[in-house]
Amino acid sequence: MNRTIKDAAVKRYFYDTHNQLKAYLNDFLGACNFDPRLKPLKGLTPYEYLCKLWTQTPDRSTFNPIQQIQGLYT
Repeated sequence: MNRTIKDAAVKRYFYDTHNQLKAYLNDFLGACNFDPRLKPLKGLTPYEYLCKLWTQTPDRSTFNPIQQIQGLYT
């Protein structure tokens, strides 16, 4: 994943400020987590798979991934 981010964001574009890079990375990671449905995850997006695992075994994680999603008031 780090290589994908580096190739798609850091090496391809030039940013005038650090805030522009942070905004682009936030958008890029959001697209990666919510857009593709992956075969190794049985047709789920990475976020859906993480939520499914958390509902099955909530004691393995220290936080609820459903509450960590960025929304309208973040």
